[in-house]
Amino acid sequence: MHVPGRRRRDLLVLSSLGAVLFATSTGTAAAKPPQGDPLQQQVDAVHDTGAVGVSAEVTSPDTRDIARAGTAERGTRRQMPLNGRFRIGSATKTFTATVVLQLVGEGRMSLEDTVEQWLPGVVRGNGNDGSQITVRQLLQHTSGIRDIGPEIPALKSADGYRAERFRTYTPEELVGLAMQLPPKFFPDDEQWSYSNTNYILAAMIIQKVTGWSWAQEVNDRIIRPLGLRDTSTPGTFPFILGPHAQGYAFGTGTGTGTDVTVLNSSMAVGSGSVISTAHDLNRFYAALLGGRLLATAQLDEMTTTVNAPELGVRYGLGLAEIPLSCGGSYFGHRGELLGYITWGGATRDGTRTAVVYVSSDGGQDTEQAMITLVDQELCRTRS
Repeated sequence: MHVPGRRRRDLLVLSSLGAVLFATSTGTAAAKPPQGDPLQQQVDAVHDTGAVGVSAEVTSPDTRDIARAGTAERGTRRQMPLNGRFRIGSATKTFTATVVLQLVGEGRMSLEDTVEQWLPGVVRGNGNDGSQITVRQLLQHTSGIRDIGPEIPALKSADGYRAERFRTYTPEELVGLAMQLPPKFFPDDEQWSYSNTNYILAAMIIQKVTGWSWAQEVNDRIIRPLGLRDTSTPGTFPFILGPHAQGYAFGTGTGTGTDVTVLNSSMAVGSGSVISTAHDLNRFYAALLGGRLLATAQLDEMTTTVNAPELGVRYGLGLAEIPLSCGGSYFGHRGELLGYITWGGATRDGTRTAVVYVSSDGGQDTEQAMITLVDQELCRTRS
């Protein structure tokens, strides 16, 4: 899920895109660990761009490196928590796509099924036609359906957040809002446009196929089997339980910003509502790319990518393919949901993973530093 309004958010923004974001303030810096560790240097570089708090973890078969900088709460000296929890935003989409592909592998549905087959009459009106949109096109963002994110007041401004932070949305209500808008284009595998609505619909299809909610399926198929003890699907519950940093949004770059830690994230079901940690995300990426969640045929479908010109990368099914400066590419996803921004992913075989998150809206320099951290750590060779 993204924070719309004056800026395009929740995109896998690469440096070549020149993403225009707004910086937020720093808190009082906590004491920094000794210098010399490359990951700590990268995390410090992210913090120096204006993020309130930064935390990162990098894993390989024999190593687990952790670094943090900044503060967990603006104006205090409270350190960023070790293995702190945060809203992972659109990194949720990879979880949703994984469940859909598991169901495909079980023969319970097909990527070529239409939305109309599973959700009769739901995608209709103003030029929208679910009979012409496939499940593949939802997961790939080639459906043309408009993004519902810009219609959510809580994601647009501090006033909207304060007024609606406890509001509950149903998936049907969200899709209904999107159907009031004409499609951006007719379904076409040659055209691409990022839309959270696609993944809200995917969550609805999961429930229709299985008889269980999206949250239940994500828990039963991914979270519990992998033992992701710090990962949850909060539903309408607005609080982050356990150790976490405060999240800040709607900053002006002059030391202000709204604490947006409390949020009913029902507007992001399937698209951005999961709460996790850097450690759990690394374990998820390693399991996914390592072939432990999907059969080879379905993992191949997920990692078969098309051009995503909005992002300057290639995009598969809930997973982006991002070039590495050392050659080749990695698979991952950017995520953001009010105040928390994350970048993460894994090498193609899942043997090396990296996740970094910040607890405030990042400016262009913050985003670039996060991108650089993931790139450098996935390129780094460990003995």
